[in-house]
This record gives sequence, structure tokens and C-alpha cells, in this order.
Amino acid sequence: MMKRRLIVAAAAAAVALPLPALAQEAFPNRTVQIVLPYPPGNAIDLLVRALAAQMAPQLGQSVVVVNRDGAAGVVGSVSVLRAPADGYSVLFMPALVSSVLPITQPTSGLQVSSFRPVCQVFSNSMALVVKPDSPIRSLRDLQAAARANPGRVTYGTLGVTSIPHLAMVQWAAAAGVEVEHVPYRADAAVMTEVLQGRIDVGSIVLGSAAGRNDIRVLAVFDQQRHQDFPDAMTAVEQGFDVAPASFGGLFVLTGTPEDRITRLEAACTTAAQSEVYRNAARTGSQPANFFLSRADFARRLQTDIEQKAQVLRGVRLN
Repeated sequence: MMKRRLIVAAAAAAVALPLPALAQEAFPNRTVQIVLPYPPGNAIDLLVRALAAQMAPQLGQSVVVVNRDGAAGVVGSVSVLRAPADGYSVLFMPALVSSVLPITQPTSGLQVSSFRPVCQVFSNSMALVVKPDSPIRSLRDLQAAARANPGRVTYGTLGVTSIPHLAMVQWAAAAGVEVEHVPYRADAAVMTEVLQGRIDVGSIVLGSAAGRNDIRVLAVFDQQRHQDFPDAMTAVEQGFDVAPASFGGLFVLTGTPEDRITRLEAACTTAAQSEVYRNAARTGSQPANFFLSRADFARRLQTDIEQKAQVLRGVRLN
């Protein structure tokens, strides 16, 4: 009788325990969705699809990519923001979703703390380009021209508060000059306008100039020269300590269980080191050190959030 009472009491105690104490749910046990807040067919789309394909075997589940374009990345990002914080909805995004959009689109609901980084899997340098016969041969030449003609030297980017735009804003502040911004819809349009002589300089993603012999790279915004453009000097080498980049990777919603973030990070780490993903990264002119672990990615993101907040104070948003 005593033994039976002990068994009943133990069973009752087990029932009273919360479910996690009994058994952790296996993660993942269904398809993981990676949301890309941009349209298909571009360089970042190719990267996320290569990553998803390599993560699936590591997770033991299908990993599908969903493109949700709109409002400069807001639509797709907000769709993940509204999803459960369970690790099944992951966001593949540039850091600007956390560092820029909460400031430039305050009604979107996005905040700097909305998402937690999982792993960095891309990093794009910015660059200034001119036409081959431009008299501007260096950043010192550009600085001198801007000082001689305040507000009359023009530059193009793919849009207001894009990373190429903010890169030029940072350089102009460091150089102590005023230059006139002309926004376009894409880097290709910017370079066409440079070649036609309608603007003086283009501020672009460096990879957009890959394989082109009709454009001259004036400066690369990075701490070191890019392996695909070994003859292009960095802004730092030319005396301007300006090195903004467009970097990013996988993010999950804040509140996602720690063990699930760890699981996703492990799968992402293995996937990013695969030959398939590295080939995709090389095609997109990614630097050799494009990958960062969650901890390093988080530190870089925090620095970017602080820097962008400072830069955006001096930018007219409309």
C-alpha cells in the first residue's frame, strides 16, 4: 500500500511540472522559413538561397526562402516581427533594418531591439566611382573640387538613406565639404549617369562594379583593399577614416528561445563554410572574412546602430 501511494504521488508531481521540465520539444520539427524583404533575382537573393540549401541538412528539415518585398525592406521585416518568436520564421536582412529603418520609418513598428542576430553571412564594401577620363583622380581631388565649388559637385546613389548615400554623407563630413546628392533607383543607373557626365561621382556597392572596364573606382570604403579590386585604394589609405559597409545575415525575433538560436547559429556556421555558399559569396564579390559568429555579429551591429544614429542626425529624410 505504501509503495502504491508513493507511485501515485510521484505521478501527480510529474503532471504538475511545466512541459519544458518533462521534455524539450525537438527543434526544428517542421519547415523553417527564411524571409528575404527584397525581390528575387538579385545578389542577396542568390546568397540566401545558397545558404538555405546548405542549412537544411544541418537542421534535418526543409528550409524555404520567401521573398516579401516592399517599402525598402519594411514589409518583409514586419511580417517576421508579427510571427511567433519560435525560430521558425527567420529574417535574412542587412543591418540597416535594425540601424536605419527604425529611424527613417518610425511608424513601421521596427525598433533597434526587434531582432537578435544569429550569424553574419555577407558584408558589402561601398565605393566611389568616376568615369575613366574624369579629372578627379583621388579623394583629395574630389575634396578640392568640392571646396572650390560648394554644393555644385554632384554624386548619385540608389536612394536616400541607403548605405551608399550614408557612406558619402560620412565622407563629406570627414572631408569638410558640401556635395549635392542625386538619388536613383539602382547602382546601374548611377553608373550610367556617371559615364554620361550628368553627375560627377557615383557612390555604389563595390560589387556592382565587378567585371566592368568602363568605370574607374576612385576609393573603396573599407579597412583594407578588396581582393577583386586590388588597385583601388581605400578611403583610409587616402587619409579619410571612413569605412561604412552593408553587412547582414540571419536574424530571429527577440524572445526566441536561446537553445533554438544556438541551433540555428550552428547550422548557419556550417552552411556558410560550405564550398557551395563560399562560391556564391565569391560570385557576389564578398570579402574573405564575410562570416561572423553571433557574438561578433552582435557587437558589429551595436556599433553600426550607434554610428548610423549619429550620421542620420544630419540627413534630411524628405
